[in-house]
Amino acid sequence: MAIPQSFIQELIARTDVVEVVGQHVQLKRGGANFMGLCPFHDEKSPSFTVSPSKQFFHCFGCGKHGNAIGFLMELAGLGFVDAVKELAQRQGMEVPEDRTTPEQRARQAEVKALSEQLSDLLAKAGEAYRKQLKTAPVAIDYLKGRGLTGQIAKRFGLGYAPPGWRHLASVFPDYTDERLVQAGLVIHQSEGEEDKRYDRFRDRIMFPIRGIKGDVIGFGGRVMGNDTPKYLNSPETPVFSKGRELYGLFEAKEAIRDAGLVLVTEGYMDVVALAQWGFANAVATLGTACTADHVQKLFRHTDTVVFAFDGDAAGRRAARRALEAALPHAQDTRQAKFLFLPTEHDPDSYIREHGPEAFARLLSAATPLSRWVMEVSREGCDLDTAEGRSLMARQAQDLWLAMPNSILKTQLLHEWAQAAQLGTHELQALWEGPAGGPGRGRSDAPYSKASRNRPERGQPRASGGSSAWTPSQPTRAHRQGQTQRLREDRALVLLFSDAAAWDGLSESQRSLLCELPAPHGELFQWLDTQMHDLGPQPLAALLIGVAEHDHGAWLARLVEQTPSNLDNDRQELDSILLEIEKQDLESVLASLAQRAATDPEAFARFKLLDQRRKVLKKPSTPVDSV
Repeated sequence: MAIPQSFIQELIARTDVVEVVGQHVQLKRGGANFMGLCPFHDEKSPSFTVSPSKQFFHCFGCGKHGNAIGFLMELAGLGFVDAVKELAQRQGMEVPEDRTTPEQRARQAEVKALSEQLSDLLAKAGEAYRKQLKTAPVAIDYLKGRGLTGQIAKRFGLGYAPPGWRHLASVFPDYTDERLVQAGLVIHQSEGEEDKRYDRFRDRIMFPIRGIKGDVIGFGGRVMGNDTPKYLNSPETPVFSKGRELYGLFEAKEAIRDAGLVLVTEGYMDVVALAQWGFANAVATLGTACTADHVQKLFRHTDTVVFAFDGDAAGRRAARRALEAALPHAQDTRQAKFLFLPTEHDPDSYIREHGPEAFARLLSAATPLSRWVMEVSREGCDLDTAEGRSLMARQAQDLWLAMPNSILKTQLLHEWAQAAQLGTHELQALWEGPAGGPGRGRSDAPYSKASRNRPERGQPRASGGSSAWTPSQPTRAHRQGQTQRLREDRALVLLFSDAAAWDGLSESQRSLLCELPAPHGELFQWLDTQMHDLGPQPLAALLIGVAEHDHGAWLARLVEQTPSNLDNDRQELDSILLEIEKQDLESVLASLAQRAATDPEAFARFKLLDQRRKVLKKPSTPVDSV
């Protein structure tokens, strides 16, 4: 009988290992943990420890350790399934059966392999498009006419798809390879006995769309004349979904961190042009309305998101959809703002006509979410009449219910109640009644756990010639690198052992950890998703959940090597995070220093980050030996 991993994880999270062990061992509290005589070997002084926070037991004498399931298996000689059933019965849970067949698991492995192959094909196509741009005067002149330099084109990997129908046939030896169709590069049409294959992108400026680890996952193509469609995106593929991806996010990550905000636009050219003018913290949606997945991804990188829209009716409709996507994330520590440009402008045209200073002034005066949500709720309402106030309250209900509990939500409730000429408690009772359901129980809520996505993996760390990860394996030649690796190891153990501490980190700290090379960055990304979906869980439950992760076994071995450290130290974690940030900053500054002499943007950013380095170097609590 196969039991789903998710059920085992939930079972461990619900089970109190102290209670399970306490039925067989006399335990006494000793600090944050419980101590007793080990039931697995004879001893006179207690060396058996149970951690309620981690839901683990460990014996320093015989070395036995594990979770509640493992305890029952060791003590009573139960098999794994029987131990799970016994614990589930205690919790009133019914054990489900994993009905995934070997064939289905094999299919999942095939899908993963296909995704890797498609990424390789897209990368090769992107390289070919970049080479074509160098020999295409019409495309070069067009980009220069838009005010772009070769440096900015190189930064974003811009290319050119020539006008021929089968240019990619010269790039890929087998033009009939069906994976080219699956990658969205080639269109295949069969009409009777006639079989047609031709390039999807022709005579267009090509904008590579990168995933969070920098790999090309799709393309956007823009015409240089008046042909239609103006923009052409890659279709939905196993590696690309426009409802989840954002153009320019990979290139903008560092600038977003430095600026403390991200600017969301509606076009590729807006992103590239803004970067040219010094606003490198811009991204764009991919021909679709901003989604809850987009907003969730953005708030992983910063606490402030500014949506930029045209000031016409279409722009205001797009802003309304962005508002609906942002409301479920409207926490007191986050800000969402809305920038409305003059009707005749988009960000690209506005900054070219009025300059970066004028655009910066517009950006600083962006409309806060609190003001925009009030305006949206009042659209078409005459507040001088009871009917108008009633309509306003009805339009506001769904907006208010979509928000998580926060001080901001309470403040907006007071404003709507005043506008509706109702008491605050009266309006809240009406909104949380049968029409809205108590709390957030509505099935049509615009955001749910089912819509959240696991973050993508970071760039793998070089393994020094070995594919197997072991906690003791050095991966860097120098001692400084080894010390950094040990810090990252320790940060993993501390945060998985005390998952609640993850929410106490700043957005920049979480982003820094998630962007670490593999395996650390990927595991921190996994932890971030768990916190979003399930909230804090004990270490024992997290280790079960992460077991199927590519680096889950490595993490389990790492934790196993440090079982004696059952008490977490937030001060130690703060010190480690400070040192990781210092190391990251030194690496970025070293790269910028090489370009600063010839690149004004690199020089300006070097000066900004150098100030941060000076702040970090001020005397502080010494970092614990790790």
